[in-house]
Amino acid sequence: MQLNNRTPCVGICSTTYGDLVCRGCKRFAHEIVQWNGYDATQQNAVRERLTRVRNEVLDALLICDNHSKLQAALSDAGLTDLDEKEGQYQLLRFMVRREQSLASVGLSLTSEAAGRAAPNHQPTPELDTLHAMQLLDAESFQRAKAHYERNFKVPA
Repeated sequence: MQLNNRTPCVGICSTTYGDLVCRGCKRFAHEIVQWNGYDATQQNAVRERLTRVRNEVLDALLICDNHSKLQAALSDAGLTDLDEKEGQYQLLRFMVRREQSLASVGLSLTSEAAGRAAPNHQPTPELDTLHAMQLLDAESFQRAKAHYERNFKVPA
């Protein structure tokens, strides 16, 4: 269990506009409000849930076509000390800023994820990493909303 005092906030909070699940960090409104009152165990439980969902979505979105290419890219980016999924996520963030394609690091979208592009709007190879990050964000948000509605929402 890692000790990390930082909040998962990414600076794109939508709970101030009434969302019960933040579109930025995917935490629930009550977790954001109560965050500073949470002890380390509670904060880590939230972080672990967010990481688990992100990793599940990464598994559903990405295929490793070339393991040695991926390992070389992780090494070049200085990400070899991270676990596999955290490394892939940080590598994707790195690649979006540099407009690198998934294929350049031995990754590709699953056929299901590739089919999620808007009709007649297939992302170019240079933008497929951005597309992957957008899919990751959207699917993580949908899963967080579903989790909230299943576990916390009070029926009207």
